[in-house]
Amino acid sequence: MGFRLPSVILHAKQVLKLQSRNQTDVPKGHIAVYVGEIQKTRFVVPISYLNHPSFVDLLNLAEEEFGFNHPMGGLTIPCDEDAFLHLTSQLHGC
Repeated sequence: MGFRLPSVILHAKQVLKLQSRNQTDVPKGHIAVYVGEIQKTRFVVPISYLNHPSFVDLLNLAEEEFGFNHPMGGLTIPCDEDAFLHLTSQLHGC
């Protein structure tokens, strides 16, 4: 599983580059992600989260469900919004 991480991070960086061209509301050092199982909500999170093991687990889940074809045009994470908020609040304190 560890060898898949570079491809996920590389793809996330590519998504960030695409979003920075299309959206001006994502500050430097952040990435927009879409979270939800049915209804997708957009969040902007620091890129540093991409290095945290718990966030990487979510990215691996997204890769399994969506591959690298994200229907929202950005990085899509198929988890419950409350679970995502709980995780990011924990990461914010790190």
